[in-house]
Amino acid sequence: MTDDRRSFLLTGGAAVAGLMTRDLSAQDEPADPAAAAKEFIDAHEKKLRPLEVAAGKAWWDANISGKDDDFQKKEEAQNKIDAALSDPKPFAALKGLKKALDAKKIADPLLARQVELLYLAYLEKQVPPELLKKITAKANTVEQSFNVFRAKVDGTEYPDSKVRSTLKQSADSALRKKVWEASKGVGGVVEADLKELVALRNEAATQLGFKNFHQMMLTLNEQDGTELVALFDELDELTKKPFTDAKADIDGRLAKKLGVGVDELMPWHYHDPFFQESPAVYDANLDAPFAKADIPKVCSTFYAGIGLPVDRVLAKSDLLEKKGKSPHAFCTDIDREGDVRVLANIVNNEYWMGTMLHELGHSVYSSLNIPAKLPYLLRAEAHILATEGVAMQFERFSKSRAWAERMGLKVENAEAFDEAAAKTQRNQLLIFSRWCQVMLRFEKAMYEDPKQDLNKLWWDLVEKYQQLKRPKDRNFPDYAAKIHICSAPVYYHNYMMGQLFASQVHHAIAREVFGADPKKVIYVNDKKVGEFMKKKVFEPGRTLTWKALAKFATDEDLNPKAFAKDFQG
Repeated sequence: MTDDRRSFLLTGGAAVAGLMTRDLSAQDEPADPAAAAKEFIDAHEKKLRPLEVAAGKAWWDANISGKDDDFQKKEEAQNKIDAALSDPKPFAALKGLKKALDAKKIADPLLARQVELLYLAYLEKQVPPELLKKITAKANTVEQSFNVFRAKVDGTEYPDSKVRSTLKQSADSALRKKVWEASKGVGGVVEADLKELVALRNEAATQLGFKNFHQMMLTLNEQDGTELVALFDELDELTKKPFTDAKADIDGRLAKKLGVGVDELMPWHYHDPFFQESPAVYDANLDAPFAKADIPKVCSTFYAGIGLPVDRVLAKSDLLEKKGKSPHAFCTDIDREGDVRVLANIVNNEYWMGTMLHELGHSVYSSLNIPAKLPYLLRAEAHILATEGVAMQFERFSKSRAWAERMGLKVENAEAFDEAAAKTQRNQLLIFSRWCQVMLRFEKAMYEDPKQDLNKLWWDLVEKYQQLKRPKDRNFPDYAAKIHICSAPVYYHNYMMGQLFASQVHHAIAREVFGADPKKVIYVNDKKVGEFMKKKVFEPGRTLTWKALAKFATDEDLNPKAFAKDFQG
């Protein structure tokens, strides 16, 4: 998961132009829109930039320590940002600038883009300050609950790494069930707070003229809800049969390994708590090459070899598991001047090799490689789906035998490893696609009708899209155990769109840099890869919308064609 505290700044604003039309028409345009825009941007940056840097550092400290004092500082830092953005006086000036922009009276494209982004940033906060503070406080409480929670089984504490290793290795179905249920316990801890948070988010959204928070966040992130559902419907049709076939193979192998019948398989028989990863059911051990590897060093060597060094990121990062620390992984750009950090909880296995490639993929798509000459507001990734796509593009190499060997890692029985890795990679794309269907459709329905039976909604979607059996008589808020629903709302669909972007960019690199089959292309010791990524993906920063970036980088609109080739074999 990446740091998305300021995701509203990642978008353009054409989709919101029709909102608040009475206010817009009532606001006079400035006599010299370009000069007024420059003046507004300068004033905004002087006020907000130090607040954002302070918030970034406070957010980092809280997630590292889990301490009450650090979470309080994080909340206070966010409140200062919200107070500045909710001020109606600058927003009144922005409305005049937006009116001039819509009338095409700001010719400079960089100025125009910044006005669009600022309009959205301030628009989101035009609700009573006390409501913003309530939202921040409640979100802070939920996030801290996740950070300090550890599953307990028969009185023994299970950190996230032990939950995963047990689900991956144990053949004891009773123990697996206990561990799986314990890992979901955080859902019960945060359920009441999450429901309050959903209500508060919806209240803010409706005050701004949106139907609900889900619609608002899509609009602020330059995404159309109807187009999004149509895309996911297309992906559903594209993946349904291959997923069903892949799952049948997985289920047969899994049942045999665990000594149960296929019809007895339950959610706790899979290898991660949400069935968002491909179970390790093939003969080769994909963890073996990484069992004794120095994972940060492997990453350092890899990224340096393609001309995107990450040593300065690793030097500022926190990479090992400890009490109170967030059990997840993320990357954050603190100041848009190169202070980029990764939080991780590394264990020597393929999962964490992939995770570190992923998070450091975020790091290279940051102020490390986005030109400093760009204005501060535009010196960041084009969109959350774009940075997720880059991270996923690099993450995929953890399942490549050729990549591992070229990185100096020993792979026993190369033929078996290749076969297992290829099947696992294919299954992973399909499994993740189906999991994203659950997340998108659950959040959409939850914000549309938060008073419905959310437990039933969750399991209805899990059964439909992931084909997992609902545990009999289970009535527990399992949906609330997924941290993104609480702390990164209306975000998860961008992971799936990121997968499409990852496939599309990789195919473009295979075509334009290597002139080779995308399945045979690995990025080791070839700085032309870094050059391509810098020129075609990183350097535009936020000057382009995500749609324009996809076209610029790959010569195509974002679409599932390359992704389909990647999972179809």
